[in-house]
Amino acid sequence: MILKDNALSATVEISAPIEKVWEIWHNPADILHWNSFSPDWHTSHAENDPRPGGRFLFVMGLKDGSFSFNFEGTYDEVIPQQLLAYTLDDGRRSIIKFSGSNPVTITESFEPQGSDPIENQQIACQAVLNNLKAYVEGK
Repeated sequence: MILKDNALSATVEISAPIEKVWEIWHNPADILHWNSFSPDWHTSHAENDPRPGGRFLFVMGLKDGSFSFNFEGTYDEVIPQQLLAYTLDDGRRSIIKFSGSNPVTITESFEPQGSDPIENQQIACQAVLNNLKAYVEGK
């Protein structure tokens, strides 16, 4: 899969075995704990079927209930413990690479949404990866 030229990237290094990182990345019960931009956001519902053609749905929103949205799409490619590529329902694509066995480096590259400032999207993606790191390393 090739992303558009305006794709953004974020990277995090997690001190944990790749098996643990991979499992926590995909497990809906864990996703509810780490998939958020900031302390006032959360993922209230998660469904995940990580296989080519499989779907995912994360309901993300403000904890006060004033705003929420569905982050959903279809997996295009899944190489266990190495790579995920998916297409969101709005047509934007992402590639997530996992490298190393312990520590694990995750690099997420994604096509930005047109309506939100690029800087905010970059910050949000990095914040989610940082939350994943804190959750995995604390578990």
